[in-house]
Amino acid sequence: MKVILQKDVPNLGDAGDIKEVANGFARNYLLPNKLVIVANESSKKAIDHQAKLIKIKKEKRKKTSEQIVSSLSDIELIMPVKVGEEGKLFGSITSIDIARALKEKGFEVDKRKILLDAPIKHEGEFKVSIKLEESLTAAVKVTVVKE
Repeated sequence: MKVILQKDVPNLGDAGDIKEVANGFARNYLLPNKLVIVANESSKKAIDHQAKLIKIKKEKRKKTSEQIVSSLSDIELIMPVKVGEEGKLFGSITSIDIARALKEKGFEVDKRKILLDAPIKHEGEFKVSIKLEESLTAAVKVTVVKE
């Protein structure tokens, strides 16, 4: 069944996308929750309207993301932690810790958008990338110091 997404649906698509889904999935979940409308000739106007709304929404989201990127590039996070001999940490600094530190600075960032190859396990300065949009990433300086 061809449907037009009214709202963003995880693992399916964004609002305005036209998708082919199983009949049961559409009848039992998507249509009762008003997440989609059936794609047919009468819904052509809805498709056009939805496309305009999505374009406006994406432009607005991109502008706010650009502002956040410029603000985040000036941020330096200083993470005081307990350190053993040779500068190794007791534990590690993960994306969760970085997200909490950013929240304390006033930035609400999802931990899944923080790109760490591996947890930080020693003292030093690190550049951590935060992916806000498909094409927008911000680099935050994280300094790990002895507590």
